Amino acid sequence: MSPTARPLVIATAFAASLVLGLLIVFWAMGGVGKVAQPAAIGGPFQLTDQNGKTVTDKNLKGKPTLIFFGYTHCPDVCPTSLFEISEVLRAMGKDADKVNAVFISVDPERDTPAAIKDYLSSFDPHLEGLSGDPAETAKVITSYRVYAKKVPTKDGDYTMDHTALIYLMDRDGRFVSPFNLKRTPEEAAGELKRYL
Repeated sequence: MSPTARPLVIATAFAASLVLGLLIVFWAMGGVGKVAQPAAIGGPFQLTDQNGKTVTDKNLKGKPTLIFFGYTHCPDVCPTSLFEISEVLRAMGKDADKVNAVFISVDPERDTPAAIKDYLSSFDPHLEGLSGDPAETAKVITSYRVYAKKVPTKDGDYTMDHTALIYLMDRDGRFVSPFNLKRTPEEAAGELKRYL
């Protein structure tokens, strides 16, 4: 073997043994079946809108969807987020008709369709409010990986701690990413238009 070929043979043997070693480790760990898959966000649901009509996840397909979980007695985060979503929808102009914007209640005790209808009257008319019985609410909260917890207050009432994330779902109902509202409505509308 020539002196110039020897380093090449050593490097090739080292690379081959490294690949073989990695394959053995991968096989020992269970192969492809054991590789962690990303957590699914979203799923089937059946809720009631602010007009008393049944809405399922299938009704949202065909359009990109912004989903916000909150409750009508929320003192600050919910009205602020719904106002910001309303501003994005306004900035979209006629394209706002091509988007679903959904407010899902985490407070089934107080948020009846009538209460949600009254609450949403302060925001963009494209916003649809959904609520359900405690079991259906718990199901949708779980499928969207939402944190929601009832917190009693000193006066015997309660508030709700909850996730304050806006979910962007694509036209097929798959989670894309959290939707950032901390920018101008025009910038947010521009991003949303990419999913039409």
